[in-house]
Amino acid sequence: MEEKNHPSPGKKRFVFKLKVNVWTVLLGIFLVIFVLPLILSYSEMQSTNSKIEISKALSDIKNQKVDKVSIENEKVILTYKDGSTKTATKESTDSFSDLLDKTGIAPNSVNFNVVDQSLSKAVGDILGIVLPLGLMAVFFIFILRAQNKGAQDIFSFGRSRAKIFAKGRQSVTFADVAGVEEAKMELEEVVDFLKNPAKYRRLGARTPKGVLLFGQAGVGKTLLARAVAGEAEVPFFSMAGSEFMEMLVGVGASRVRDLFVQAKASAPSIIFIDEIDAIGRQRGRGLMGGHDEREQTLNQILVEMDGFTPNDNVMVIAATNRGDLLDPALLRPGRFDRRVTLDMPDKEGREAILQIHARGKKFAKLIPWGRVADRTVGFSGADLENMLNEAAILAAREEKKEIGMEDIEEAATKVKLGPVKKRLQSDEDRQLTAYHEAGHALVTHLLPKMDPVHRISIVARGMSLGHTLIPPVADRTHETKTRIIQQITAMLGGRAAEEVVFNEMTSGASNDIEKATQLARAMVVDFGMSPLGPINLGPQTEYGEFGNTEWYEPSQISPAMQEKVDLEVKKILDACYKIAFEIVKKDRKILDNIVEVLLQKETLEREEFEKIVGKKSSE
Repeated sequence: MEEKNHPSPGKKRFVFKLKVNVWTVLLGIFLVIFVLPLILSYSEMQSTNSKIEISKALSDIKNQKVDKVSIENEKVILTYKDGSTKTATKESTDSFSDLLDKTGIAPNSVNFNVVDQSLSKAVGDILGIVLPLGLMAVFFIFILRAQNKGAQDIFSFGRSRAKIFAKGRQSVTFADVAGVEEAKMELEEVVDFLKNPAKYRRLGARTPKGVLLFGQAGVGKTLLARAVAGEAEVPFFSMAGSEFMEMLVGVGASRVRDLFVQAKASAPSIIFIDEIDAIGRQRGRGLMGGHDEREQTLNQILVEMDGFTPNDNVMVIAATNRGDLLDPALLRPGRFDRRVTLDMPDKEGREAILQIHARGKKFAKLIPWGRVADRTVGFSGADLENMLNEAAILAAREEKKEIGMEDIEEAATKVKLGPVKKRLQSDEDRQLTAYHEAGHALVTHLLPKMDPVHRISIVARGMSLGHTLIPPVADRTHETKTRIIQQITAMLGGRAAEEVVFNEMTSGASNDIEKATQLARAMVVDFGMSPLGPINLGPQTEYGEFGNTEWYEPSQISPAMQEKVDLEVKKILDACYKIAFEIVKKDRKILDNIVEVLLQKETLEREEFEKIVGKKSSE
């Protein structure tokens, strides 16, 4: 159940409308008080042009030029027989009847009526005084309320903004989680700790203080936490690491204290901190010194999890995909006692995840889910969910009644490579792309340790003009030196085909060269697969989307050793490129046949490709 001090969206809309109506009323009052008198005074100024003396008015009445007379306090309004209107003002306290008598005019001979405006004048005078004062009072009240609200907001900065879930509020349970069975067992035990603490205390077991979930993005860390919220019969406090931080110094630590105070008051309870690396990074690595706001927040978490105050009935679960950045004090026993690594799902896990996310969707009968699981090696749980959703969208776009295998296949390609792009390409560009992709496919097919080619296409997707899809036929834990060498060779097959056929080089191989170089460097630096031997050469500088990603790590090897590393990397790349060049040159005729069919169909599936080149020798 969410905290009551957080207004619902409906209430927010009501408050907004109320504010708009109040200001509309105030604007109307302002117009009535200040603008309307100006308009009236302007009309009165306009009417001054028709003013006459009272003697002139009496003379016109006597001469029977006036049709009707109206008396409004001191004003005498004359309506003439020609339709014009003129105004006169009485200069004495005599009534209008007395003035007619003094002038010798019989009152019965004149059509006049008296309008008593004394009351309206009095009301107008009162409103002219009260309304401005009332408007000023309302204005000051609004200012004071705004100031009080601002002061309350300032003092509420240090309060926790965690969302609280009770039993029945979260619909996700452990039955909705698959592919991470070991992690699920750990968290099922955590829930049991809190539900049945006596069972463990009888044997002297201490409740774990915290569980840290880390793994790649999309493997199900947050989903597992949501399942804990759905299964636990205790209060569940959920908060993201970034929500602790604020522009004011000390707010993060204050929110940590308030969060644990609430959790202890509701004990037994669970606290879930998502993306804890936002506040749990190693201290002393920032730019703001020891008084960095993030470090103060981390220090407070360390104290709350394992300080002098006992904290037996509050379990902390945290998730991150950058476990290597966390502070060692956060990872020691007594704080995060259990560290659970979530890996990419294996074939059985992927098949179970597909079955879960297939619920509620209309698929064709006899969908080969095992084949889909084989096709999606390297997909995370989030990728699989997104793939099935994209497949449903594709089927709905084509107004199909059910989702077929072809929709799943297209969705899998779209998730990894992006949507199809309709680009107008010249015949020369299409031919270059076809030979480039055919070079990848041919070299891959003829290397014995490489997996079979699944698809070749010259249809543009994402940033590429074509692609050669080579999904692994099985999940591999280890990679051999032979396989890595052949992977680099296959990556350079496109550049080799360009040089063999056109005696030219294009920029289309830039991404292949980048990946091949990274893999070759990893062989030398990380895997020890070079004449330099199994030696730790330290972290290498990496460049990401925003530049150098390891700027704070100085190189731990000498310039002379770095030169040897670069030389070994170049030797590997040169040797692999030579092999790819020789394969393409030797089987140039097969390459031409692939390109001929590819230019006609634009996409070749495995069966069509193997009709041209034959079955793979390793099978």
